[in-house]
Amino acid sequence: MRALIYVAILLILPQLVWAQGVRLKDLATFEGVRGNDLVGYGLVVGLDGTGDGLRNSPFTEDMMSNILERLGVNVTGEQFRAKNVAAVIVTGQLQPFARAGSTIDVTVSAIGDASSLRGGTLVMTPLNAADGQIYAVAQGSIIAGGVVAEGDAAKTVQGVPTAGSIPSGGIVEREVSFDFNNLQTLTVALKSPDFSTAYRVERAINLASGKPIAAMTDSGTIKVDLAVTGIKSPSHLLAKIETLRIEPDTLARVVVDQRSGTIVISENVRVSRVAVSKGNLTLTVQEQPVVVQPNPFAEGETVVVPRSTAQIDNAPVVSLAEVPGSTTLSDVVTGLNALGITPNDLIDILKTIKAAGALHAEFVVM
Repeated sequence: MRALIYVAILLILPQLVWAQGVRLKDLATFEGVRGNDLVGYGLVVGLDGTGDGLRNSPFTEDMMSNILERLGVNVTGEQFRAKNVAAVIVTGQLQPFARAGSTIDVTVSAIGDASSLRGGTLVMTPLNAADGQIYAVAQGSIIAGGVVAEGDAAKTVQGVPTAGSIPSGGIVEREVSFDFNNLQTLTVALKSPDFSTAYRVERAINLASGKPIAAMTDSGTIKVDLAVTGIKSPSHLLAKIETLRIEPDTLARVVVDQRSGTIVISENVRVSRVAVSKGNLTLTVQEQPVVVQPNPFAEGETVVVPRSTAQIDNAPVVSLAEVPGSTTLSDVVTGLNALGITPNDLIDILKTIKAAGALHAEFVVM
């Protein structure tokens, strides 16, 4: 009975370890399963006086003339003074295996001097891919999140009113030709290449299939031989392996943003034995002017005599704080925070420890 319990534990334990990992679909991309960026140049109408100034944006006037000409309106020699139109760039992404008639979300951004796109409507705009072909057409009412409030002598802007989105505003007109089911080899490309992670992916795929169908070719690529799998199509194989959970092995990295004082520390960051000391200088300048008046009934005038006091104080600090070897950086940061170290001082300390060769991690400053 006890032996059966041990066997059950040994069978369940690997499943618990794998369940704590990350899905393969979140760690890697698969050959042929990718989107395609689309871009177009269009016109937004129906703005409440917040559109382009046609004198400052002549391309808006040219495009509006072309649209009206195509609609049968003769505008030759006419001068436009409308403030309810704006030239925009329309962007979107054609999802993998998108079919004709399906919809995509598009983003609309002003390129002229329009102050807001709120309440505007995008006129039918063709969207081109990198090959110059039209793959979708966008049109619809724009949802802009920014707000502009202005008066005669003041103006307040909240958010970005010159950009907005049209949910499901693009209709796919052309499909990307790719015969996914005729692939002989499925390529798994890691988003963050790493030899240890690639080896774990290879092992997980082989364990799940029961056959040595996966082979790691480099730190970011794993090839899966579809002929050995016995599965009838790559789609079925992909549905089977994309939910496998892998524990990725990441680089030890410290990322700091000096502007906001943000510090992000990844796992496996270690600090060797080092001594740290941090001193602060405080500069104090005080102005106490003195008013000097002449004696009663004496000739003269009242003057103000400046009186300044300047002082530099060296705040008392601990001479040296020793950090023992094999200490995690999170322990060091926790100890420094307990002493009231500011984020900017902490960034300076981390840079100094890295310069001393005691911080064993990649140090990234943004």
